[in-house]
Amino acid sequence: MKRTSKETQNEKLLRLLKRIRQERGIRQVELANRLGLPQSFVSKYESGDRRLDILELRKVCEAIGIPFEEFIRELEENLNEPK
Repeated sequence: MKRTSKETQNEKLLRLLKRIRQERGIRQVELANRLGLPQSFVSKYESGDRRLDILELRKVCEAIGIPFEEFIRELEENLNEPK
């Protein structure tokens, strides 16, 4: 099956979230604790099994310590990179 650009954009979003979490030395279980949710929540969105809505994304950014606006700027840069 051919991948759509929407799938590629979602993959970039997930890769960015995971990279920032890892760069800050935060494990999935620690992030889940900060969010007050089970570790499976983090695992599922990072693997693409679950999609985050905009408010959940904002809360994840806050929990990993990146301002939401900064995350969006970085995401836009990633989305605008050539394939």
